[in-house]
Amino acid sequence: MSGWSLTLLKNGLISSGGQCKRRDVLLEGPWIARVAQAIDCPAASVRDLTGYILSPGFIDLHAHLREPGFSYKETIRTGTRAAAAGGFTTVCAMPNLSPAPDSLDHFSKEAAILRTDAIIEVLPFGAITRGRKGQALADIEALAPHVIGYSDDGKGVRQDAVMEQAMARAAKAGRLLAAHCEDENLVAPGGCVHDGAAARRFGVPGITGESEWRQIERDLALVRKTNVSYHVCHVSARESVALLRRAKAEGLPVTCECTPHQIVFCDEDITADDGRFKMNPPLRAAEDREAIIEGLLDGTIDCIATDHAPHTAAEKANGLAGSAFGVVGFETAFAACYTALVKKGLCGLPFLLEKLTGAPGRILGREVSIAEGMPADLAALDRKATWRVDPERFLSRGRSTPFADRELTGKVVTTWYHGRIVYGEGME
Repeated sequence: MSGWSLTLLKNGLISSGGQCKRRDVLLEGPWIARVAQAIDCPAASVRDLTGYILSPGFIDLHAHLREPGFSYKETIRTGTRAAAAGGFTTVCAMPNLSPAPDSLDHFSKEAAILRTDAIIEVLPFGAITRGRKGQALADIEALAPHVIGYSDDGKGVRQDAVMEQAMARAAKAGRLLAAHCEDENLVAPGGCVHDGAAARRFGVPGITGESEWRQIERDLALVRKTNVSYHVCHVSARESVALLRRAKAEGLPVTCECTPHQIVFCDEDITADDGRFKMNPPLRAAEDREAIIEGLLDGTIDCIATDHAPHTAAEKANGLAGSAFGVVGFETAFAACYTALVKKGLCGLPFLLEKLTGAPGRILGREVSIAEGMPADLAALDRKATWRVDPERFLSRGRSTPFADRELTGKVVTTWYHGRIVYGEGME
């Protein structure tokens, strides 16, 4: 024995081969030591998971932890605690920080806080351009050993030549390029919701789907030239889904994500002039939402990511026109998707778990499973629990969510990171 503590998780239901099978799982320190139908280990601390799903910890490819620079919105400590409460054990942190991680010196500020304050794994993105201003490129090569990829999330890279050079250098560095696709030249001044039903109802400027899909179209042409591993953040428009479906059929190295709020809502669901409905990209038309779900189900959209984007109450209190873009997402992600997809019979639970675990894992180049020798990064889920979303109970500092007061089914009960409980009963 290694001297590590032993934990025996009994009778959990593990997704395998499209079915949920009852298994015992023995954890030895940070690793999974054994998985079997029945395990007897008198030395272990025992947790009975009868009736619960035991899943690999979720992986979020797209989240905002706000530190350094914006700790009044969120900190790495509060953000990773919220992520753990949502079942996430790995989070990819976007670079819209101050300073933006566009050089080793600037990145070191974020890295120092991650080392001391993160309670789960955080994989940082570096910036594509210096200061995320879309002009001079960030120090792509120097950052490569320290980041999983590059993004200017929150802003699209306007200049074709800059994006092509970024793709070529990211490809040479062997890193992912994750694009926030938005051509600001196609966004009306003050655009704050989709250019559709809600824009007309509340008399505010709209944001067309073309502002997204035109830049995806541009980027796909550059992917053909550079062969970079290209990932599209938060797909929202039906034309975008169609473009990406064709790109995949062509064999381009392209992946993409959608968010829980884009799965659940469309702009017809914006019932009030309220900042909790304001995010970028915006909630689009019902036809766009249907295309997102279809793309998720047919494999065009690889995975689900939260785009967790906390702001202060004051920043979200100025209606659709005056509030900041962004909503929180860690603590509602699983339940929102379970309620909208599994409970409605659109997919099975194993399919949903794959979109939250194995699929994002493959984009990161890692295997994700509950098997001997794998990291003990796990989440216990109660698929029968029904609860009403109360943002005041969130562990995140952010409280703004379109799911406020909504009844959801499915709840994260316990999360383990490297064998240690980071959320739920027994947390140290």
